[in-house]
Amino acid sequence: MGSSAQIARKKTAVVIGAGPNGLAAACTLAHAGMRVTVLEQHTSAGGGARTAELIEPGVLHDVCATSLPLAVSSPCFQDLDLEQCGVRWVHPTYPMAHPFLDGTAAVLSRDIGETAESFRDTHDANTYSRLMTPLVQRWPDLIGQILSPLRIPRHPFLLARFGLSAIRSGLSLAHLFKGGRARGFIAGLAAHSGLPLDQSPAAAFALVLAAAGHAVGWPFVEGGTQQLVEALAARLIEYGGSITTGCPVSDARDLPPADVYLFDVTPRQLLQFAGDLLPQSYRRRLARYRYGPGVFKMDWVLSAPVPWAAGKCRNAGVIHLGGNLEDIRESEREPHQGRIADQPFLLLAQPTLFDPSRAPAGRHVLWGYCHVPNASTENVRDAVERQIERFAPGFSHVVVGRASMNCQHLEQYNPNLVGGDIGAGLYNWTQLFTRPVARLVPWATPNPRVFICSASTPPAGGVHGMCGCNAARAALNALNRL
Repeated sequence: MGSSAQIARKKTAVVIGAGPNGLAAACTLAHAGMRVTVLEQHTSAGGGARTAELIEPGVLHDVCATSLPLAVSSPCFQDLDLEQCGVRWVHPTYPMAHPFLDGTAAVLSRDIGETAESFRDTHDANTYSRLMTPLVQRWPDLIGQILSPLRIPRHPFLLARFGLSAIRSGLSLAHLFKGGRARGFIAGLAAHSGLPLDQSPAAAFALVLAAAGHAVGWPFVEGGTQQLVEALAARLIEYGGSITTGCPVSDARDLPPADVYLFDVTPRQLLQFAGDLLPQSYRRRLARYRYGPGVFKMDWVLSAPVPWAAGKCRNAGVIHLGGNLEDIRESEREPHQGRIADQPFLLLAQPTLFDPSRAPAGRHVLWGYCHVPNASTENVRDAVERQIERFAPGFSHVVVGRASMNCQHLEQYNPNLVGGDIGAGLYNWTQLFTRPVARLVPWATPNPRVFICSASTPPAGGVHGMCGCNAARAALNALNRL
């Protein structure tokens, strides 16, 4: 019995955590023939991909993740054929719009030319087209390389071309452009990294998100992100796995017997309840793991769409709200210095413009967050709503209800959001490729039965399941060597 499938059929696995990565890991193991049990402390599966009625009955809000360009691009999710399990992608007219205070907006369109034209500068339009066209034309190869384990690249010239720009800071990438519109547009994309814009590799986030917008869009899941989780759970059950919810784990010694354990948790939780299974030297390295800024999350129920001054924002799924480069730079620097910007850069999403299934007639949903210092308990609702009002005069008149979560609330809701960090760890160079610690197989630990499958491992955050898929493959490889 030499094949990995034959070996796997003799083995059992327990996965702790039913977020997208935990479920992706479980599906990968179960499909290989292992007997897999998933344990989830929450009363429902989902982790950072849940949908709930937060304010009014019948109005659905994505509690954390909402716009999912990496999910629709994920090799793992494509292999699982989640559309067959009911996932329906909803594509906005524009994946993203970036408004300015003059009542206009630059847009991320599926068409590179339309995006370039929205900069209103010939030099910047040409620069953007030259930068993005090669990446978009070979998007499947590029994203497959980015989301795969580190290895000799299959497409070295493509990866090198991407890397020459990706190693820049967000500020350096923005300064390839001359005009304020293009610079602000790039700054907004780079701000997804949670890094100060003058730090590398914030540019990598900007490039990946822009290329994804052109190649595959930034779609929502019809009915809410929870539907993606339900599809993963259905696929796992089809493969013979099981999920037990309402099952908190406080000590790994209480886990049921298994050949391997995969933890969809960050280093802090792993140390809390599985530290005894790991050598002291490895525990010390895990303890040095750094978390990024937190977020202040808000959800609104509206009586009408947001009254954006820039008309194109009314056809966009995501809004980057911060104006020019300098304002965004200031906003993203403040959380790293323990402060909250007076005019915070906001990431907003307006799914009901394109997915009416999320709310009854006469109601709309707005989703948003801004970066704040890690573990901040400050309520910045007023600053957030003032910022929206600057770009959408009359916004307050369409607000029917609101809910907010500070960093403490987010961590209570999902312990993986340490200090409100939705990225499961800081995205500086030290941790982007060597998370949680520098190891040849980062999902493995010194204990051959213990693996980490969360976004605290490569390729890091984003709802794509590849951290789980990669961890599961590492576990299968380890079992085959026994």
